[in-house]
Amino acid sequence: MSASERVCDLAEEQLLARIFPLLPTTDATLVGPGDDAAVISAPDGRFVVSTDVLVQDRHFIRDWSTGYDVGWRAAVQNLADIAAMGARPTSLVVSLVLPRTEEVHWVLELARGLAEACAPHGAGVVGGDLSSGDAIVVAVTVHGDLEGGAPVLRSGARPGDVVAHAGVLGRSAAGLDLLSGAEETTAYPDLVAAYLRPDPPIGSGARARLAGATAMLDVSDGLLRDGGRIARASGVVLDLDPLGLSSPRDLAALSAAGRALDVDPVRWVLTGGEDHGLLATFPAGADLPPEFRVVGRVLEATAERGPAVTVQGVVPDGDEGWDHFAGRGSRA
Repeated sequence: MSASERVCDLAEEQLLARIFPLLPTTDATLVGPGDDAAVISAPDGRFVVSTDVLVQDRHFIRDWSTGYDVGWRAAVQNLADIAAMGARPTSLVVSLVLPRTEEVHWVLELARGLAEACAPHGAGVVGGDLSSGDAIVVAVTVHGDLEGGAPVLRSGARPGDVVAHAGVLGRSAAGLDLLSGAEETTAYPDLVAAYLRPDPPIGSGARARLAGATAMLDVSDGLLRDGGRIARASGVVLDLDPLGLSSPRDLAALSAAGRALDVDPVRWVLTGGEDHGLLATFPAGADLPPEFRVVGRVLEATAERGPAVTVQGVVPDGDEGWDHFAGRGSRA
């Protein structure tokens, strides 16, 4: 393959023939790529489904992100949605919009990133679609298996529950700010990597369900905004303890980067998205999976204070996090 080989140099079937061998398979696949549709087993009798997209210059910047990075992120953000329902991801279909002049190498690296992100979780890529367009768009639909259990919804949190989180908070947002001020990136490679290739605890979703989680979602748009979604769906208050939100290691890294950029690291923790950790509520006294740490408690909403997220009883001032259409928050 020539390093300068472009998508327009190949027929669609030729490009697919390069991509398919790179993609992971799964035991759930009865009919994989090559026919008009895939066939996936569903022993549970139900399947969980979600979809998400990455758009060039909206969700990723080519100067920062390799094809591998984009493929990894496209997989992870979808796998996390399945995990947040308490399910195990099984299969993905991926549609690509590509400029005709895009390098074939970049596309194959995207496939490798998808494969590497899926491999630890046993999820296969079973099909998709290709189209030409002016900018790259990666659209992924993912399926999951509840394995006989009930889905964990946003609406199940009850007063007296504990609030817990698995994964990291604020690292991806810090990485994005570092990339935006490129002169600082070499000093904080772990934070930059957290943005380019987030690595949430996908398997923790099913373990949380088995441990009795009453509500759960993945933190994609910021802790305050996503926590507010649980609060409103459940009609409760989620009161967070700021001391429990970050591990000492994460807090040290975020504080150092915050000083370099003159940013309060608490903003990254509370409003930064795309770490894709799992925010859940559990009954008090439940035996939490070890990767979850208690970060707050669920309180009863009152007439004076409706469903909300508070930090030590106070509603935080300022922006809650990312909003796709209101133009608030920061994401690239």
